[in-house]
Amino acid sequence: MSLATKLAEERRSRLAAERLLELKQAELTAANRKLGRHALALTRQIGETQAEVATVRDENQKVKSELGAAHEKVEIAERRLWHSIQSISDGFAVFDSDNILLGANAAYFSIFDRLEEVAPGISYMRILQILTDEGIINTESLAPDEWRAMMLHRWMQPNPKPTTMRLWNDQYIKLIDQRGHDGDMVSLGQNITSTVEYESKLKKARQKAEAANRAKSSFLANMSHEIRTPMNGVVGMADLLTDTPLDEEQRLYVSTIKSSGEALLVIINDVLDYSKIEADKLVLHPEEFDLERCIHEVMMLLQPIARDKDLPLLLDYDLFLPTRFVGDPGRIRQVLTNMVGNALKFTLSGHVIIRVTGVPAGPNDTASEIHITVEDTGIGIPDEKIDHIFGEFNQVEDEQNRQFEGTGLGLSISRRLIEMMGGGVWVESEVGKGSCFGFKITLDMASGEQPMPPILPGNLKHALVVDDQATNRSILQKQLTQLGIKVTCCASGAEALSNMSPDIDLVLGDHMMPGMNGLELVQTLRNGEWADVPFLLLSNSARFAHNDPLFPLVQGLLQKPYPRHELFAQLAGISDSLGQRGKHKTPEPADPVANAQAPATRSQRLMRVLAAEDNKTNQLVLRKMLKHLNIELKFVSNGIEAIESYRDFRPDMIFMDISMPQMDGKEATLKIREMERKTGSHVPIVALTAHAVDGDSADILSKGLDHYMTKPLQKAAIQRQIESYQPQDAQPVRAAQPTAGQSVQA
Repeated sequence: MSLATKLAEERRSRLAAERLLELKQAELTAANRKLGRHALALTRQIGETQAEVATVRDENQKVKSELGAAHEKVEIAERRLWHSIQSISDGFAVFDSDNILLGANAAYFSIFDRLEEVAPGISYMRILQILTDEGIINTESLAPDEWRAMMLHRWMQPNPKPTTMRLWNDQYIKLIDQRGHDGDMVSLGQNITSTVEYESKLKKARQKAEAANRAKSSFLANMSHEIRTPMNGVVGMADLLTDTPLDEEQRLYVSTIKSSGEALLVIINDVLDYSKIEADKLVLHPEEFDLERCIHEVMMLLQPIARDKDLPLLLDYDLFLPTRFVGDPGRIRQVLTNMVGNALKFTLSGHVIIRVTGVPAGPNDTASEIHITVEDTGIGIPDEKIDHIFGEFNQVEDEQNRQFEGTGLGLSISRRLIEMMGGGVWVESEVGKGSCFGFKITLDMASGEQPMPPILPGNLKHALVVDDQATNRSILQKQLTQLGIKVTCCASGAEALSNMSPDIDLVLGDHMMPGMNGLELVQTLRNGEWADVPFLLLSNSARFAHNDPLFPLVQGLLQKPYPRHELFAQLAGISDSLGQRGKHKTPEPADPVANAQAPATRSQRLMRVLAAEDNKTNQLVLRKMLKHLNIELKFVSNGIEAIESYRDFRPDMIFMDISMPQMDGKEATLKIREMERKTGSHVPIVALTAHAVDGDSADILSKGLDHYMTKPLQKAAIQRQIESYQPQDAQPVRAAQPTAGQSVQA
């Protein structure tokens, strides 16, 4: 190898070594840079970690400090809680799930009179044993082992009911125990001695108050009897005196006596009813009754007042509303009497009308929601006084109505009665124009068929109604239209004559109309071309109409207010006569005595009426009230005589006074009913009572009486009672003159 070649190889080797060295130096520089970056990152991470460690150390120190403060607070709270438990007067104890006492306050331990055995660690069963063995507890009627068994059984319940135990010193402790989720039991013993003593005093006070209330009720009953007995003589004799010949001044005196006595009775009734309501002694006595008849009875009772004031008293009873329901007719009648009486009292001109409507209220139409309103054209009530009038002893006081008297209890009692029936009362009024009082009640329908409107044969197609009162015309038009009859209304006799036409089948005319009254109208018709048109007269006084020489010209009479069934009966009779005789034939004259019974034959006996009444004045009043009736009347003075006369006299009905010496009316009635059970007979017995509290219908009727009447007696009411029980084989009780065979025994 030449030198040049060697030099060239060495040169190449040196250049390769230099390049490799440069490459390694570049790699080393890159590694140094990378290592520097890692070192810098690690330094940063170490710094952050050191900061975090410092933060955690600080937080741990803070937590340790707060935990120590919390422990201190818990200890303070526990000490305060336990101190509070120790300071309360009620006993407090905690038992574990094994019924071992964990701790209790001083009040709990004090019950055991510092017995050392009663301490934390004692069992509940041992505590019960100590209570009975040491005589700490009064087990009353239970034996010690029975009492412990009862208390242990209670203790083992998941949620023991509170119980009260009596200590030896007459202290009462109420135990309230609450079991926790882990089975521990917290027991609290409350000293309720003061509460028990208060309840005992309250019970004695209640008994005393009830005794006072019974004494008040007894006093009211006795006062009712003592007042009503002489009032029966006063009002009854005044009523009888009005039927005797009197001059104008004497009649005024008698009328004043009668009205004053009746006003006093209204006050007595209101106070007694209010007293019974306040004492929750007033109860309802549901029975089947006829609502329309009930309303009609109220209207007939108040009709004299309306007639004296020349006020039409009208009834608008929904033609398709049933009439027989189940309810307390006496209380419904009382509410209606109050509302209609108020309407008449505060109405000086115009009219008073009762409207009755209803809608089905029960499943299968077994009940009806009845709405009854009483509308008047009286003085009215200011808006701000409407709520006031339903308060106790309240009336609207102003100069306009100071002339009207009363207790101010009637509307309050009426509202309470309707609320007892589950209904409500309302009133609408406008000063100077009138008022509308109304109430609604839901009544079940009575069993059996309901009275239905008649189906007329079709002969009666067109009727002419003549009445100067627009309300009368409106009601009658509605009733006739619902029966399928075309109606033409006229306000006077002259207008009726101008509206007569060949298609008029019937004329219904009011008796007393200005200008031409109803009988004068029918006379004009009979003297002209309408002589054969039937005429139905509407009159407030049937007696006055009968006495008119023109009365035989009419074919029927309805005394207002008239029940619908009487209107239906008259229409059906006239329609039948039209069909039988043909239209435009001379009608037969009406019977001069409407609805009068056929004259009795001489072979019929007199109805026998027995009256048991010890008060001579009441006997005289009753004798005079019944003197014009065709009956045989006998009086006895006590229950024993009533029983004897029942055997001998064989009465058809008995009036039985409730309060009589030797034997009262209730006992006498029971004796008579016992005698009847052997014979199967039944004589109607009507109670006569002056007791408005003790003589409630429930008590009276439970003794076997059929009906009761409160004194003072009303002539019309007592005569209606006799008529309702008249036997078929007896002569009619009402006759033009008493027969020669009538006798009165004392």
